[in-house]
Amino acid sequence: MREDKILRCNGCGKEIAKEQDMIREGVLQVEWNWGYFSEKDGEKHSFCLCEACYDKICKTFALPVTVEEYL
Repeated sequence: MREDKILRCNGCGKEIAKEQDMIREGVLQVEWNWGYFSEKDGEKHSFCLCEACYDKICKTFALPVTVEEYL
């Protein structure tokens, strides 16, 4: 998810549109440090998803994503 490289969706591989290092479309960027009670303790994982891949994955959830308006 570094700003100096091409950003690609980890789901479909599509290049995320950027203009002057500013992301120009909907994208979810995740960074997570796994903790003590995980099989991945001490690892940092990061990925991004374009909006289409995010929507596709969310449709598979047993419980829906909580959506709230923000200003």
